[in-house]
Amino acid sequence: MRPPRKHTDPENSDRWLLTYADLITLLLGLFVMLYAMSKIDAGKYSEVVTALNGVFGAPRGILTGNPTLLENPANALQSEKQRIAQEIRSALHLDERTLPITISENERGVTVHIMEELLFASGSADLKQASLVTLDTLAAVLRSLPNDLRVEGHTDNVPINTAQFPSNWHLSVARALNVAYYVIQRHGLTQERVSVVGYSEFQPLAPNTTAENRSCNRRVDIVIVANGMREFQRQFQQQPVTAAPRRSGTGRSGT
Repeated sequence: MRPPRKHTDPENSDRWLLTYADLITLLLGLFVMLYAMSKIDAGKYSEVVTALNGVFGAPRGILTGNPTLLENPANALQSEKQRIAQEIRSALHLDERTLPITISENERGVTVHIMEELLFASGSADLKQASLVTLDTLAAVLRSLPNDLRVEGHTDNVPINTAQFPSNWHLSVARALNVAYYVIQRHGLTQERVSVVGYSEFQPLAPNTTAENRSCNRRVDIVIVANGMREFQRQFQQQPVTAAPRRSGTGRSGT
């Protein structure tokens, strides 16, 4: 006698459809998510444009005509810093004449390095009369910007000990203060925008190993602070050193 055939349930023959349908549903969800991620949120786009325009007070939309900047807002910031630096170079005619001034760009913004030889006599914090024309030209550019300004005084590592300046700390602060006070009083920069700091010898551009390097380190820096930078990248934080002021037994000034 033959064994009875096994009965096949016709309902089980379509179970593969359930698996297929689940797969299609998952794929559909994936493509919907990818599509949503590829869409530009007009509101967020507008906020980014407004914030970037405020970083350096651009008179017009800095993203206009350059859609690639939307992909990387840091590019827009860099472009604005370059624009400000070039505006200062053009105003001071740095491409046409030689001045003891250099301009650099970093995470903080745009920095104008003005060497001692243009601004002060050795060991003095009084502005040279010949430097005022340059400061007037620079101040006209700074006044057109909404950015905060940070005026920083720097010296070399040669000690000073005079009745007026017992240390390089005193000299660096006095020099920065006199530059800041001049542009505020003469050109009407609002005091709320300007801060003053003295670094003494502790933020050199080059090692204080040669006379040429020490000459580069004796300077006043004017930093055009990049307002709003923290929204797009970490802002470089640089605080003055809090070491005790140094005194020297000699009255000679190398700054």
